[in-house]
Amino acid sequence: MDAKTFLCISCEFKGVDFLRTLKAEGHRVFLVTGDDERDKPWPREILDDIFYVQANPHCIWNLEDFKAGLASFMRHHKVDRIVALDDFDVERTATLREEFRFPGMGETTARYFRDKLAMRFKAEEAGITVPPFSALFHDEDVKSYAAMTEPPWVVKPRFEASAIGISKVFSEEELMAHLNRLGERRHRYLVEQFKPGDVYHVDSISSAGKVIFTRVSKYLSPPLTVSQGGGIFRSQTVPYGQEEDTVLRQLNASVMKAFGMQYSASHSEFIRDRETGQFHFLETSSRVGGAHLAEMVEAASGLNLWSEWARLESAMARGRIYQLPETRREHAGIIVSLSRYPQADYSHFSDPEVCWTLDKDHHVGVIIRSESHNRISELLDKYADIVASEFHATAPPRDVSHE
Repeated sequence: MDAKTFLCISCEFKGVDFLRTLKAEGHRVFLVTGDDERDKPWPREILDDIFYVQANPHCIWNLEDFKAGLASFMRHHKVDRIVALDDFDVERTATLREEFRFPGMGETTARYFRDKLAMRFKAEEAGITVPPFSALFHDEDVKSYAAMTEPPWVVKPRFEASAIGISKVFSEEELMAHLNRLGERRHRYLVEQFKPGDVYHVDSISSAGKVIFTRVSKYLSPPLTVSQGGGIFRSQTVPYGQEEDTVLRQLNASVMKAFGMQYSASHSEFIRDRETGQFHFLETSSRVGGAHLAEMVEAASGLNLWSEWARLESAMARGRIYQLPETRREHAGIIVSLSRYPQADYSHFSDPEVCWTLDKDHHVGVIIRSESHNRISELLDKYADIVASEFHATAPPRDVSHE
């Protein structure tokens, strides 16, 4: 039969459009999520079943129990594909593919899309520029690194998403004291030279080992600033065909080739050194970008990344060639902030370019679309002033003591 069975894994609530599109393609769709996500509005009406795994707030699951449960399920259901919808599911899904011999990304390749240390070693090996970095395994290596590179440095978790858990240090003494506080968790971090500059994200779809869709955007408020300083999150597509767009498209394609990407959505980040103007690779992932960036990309291109990723997975499962639909080349921008009000009053954002608003308690968020890049910039500045004066609230940085 042409219908296939997909087991989708997500420790957080996301990917609804992915699930719906798989079902619309005629497949059987099962979902595994954490029991702490039980009350979220999953599209249960289209799912063939949904299973809950005992989880803690940090998306840590008992993998051996998961394997046993999947083995039991597969005695009565033939599973054709398993897909990780969230960053934290990439490793365990790769392990399950290896265990049960499913096609798709295995454990070695998955490391390049999850482990920030593996990413840097692989990128450096491929000749892709990265900020000077070091593993934290050996004291003498760390001290040698500190002697050869200028501070400040950032100590980063290898397996967290976005800017979660990053700490900035300004001297060798401060660095070693921080590593001492990490204790037995130290090996799960890396150190990297902090390079002030503009941060960009590249959202893509790859098929048959080639990048076939790309949108390049620039964070107007870097994730590290928002995560640790309580800022207002903003991003905007860059002008098509200009230097940023051209160089980052090429760099992203080089990263995907070096890391062995065959077919998936991906979200990659780069920084442009403020002093030299050089672009450096920061990180990538084999998933759709978070923070509602997928909605921003859709506003600019007309392409829903979740849905197209599902169509791509469907084509691969059926042994067919995936065809990317036509896209448009408009501009879009997003602004999101915590709000001191339970519900945002969107009458403050009345310009005709507004095409999406965020419906989430104690948040305010808007996406705007225009043919003019300058108009997007103008509106994002205007709305940042409104959010700052009328809505903005802060929360403490997320704790990652489980690492």
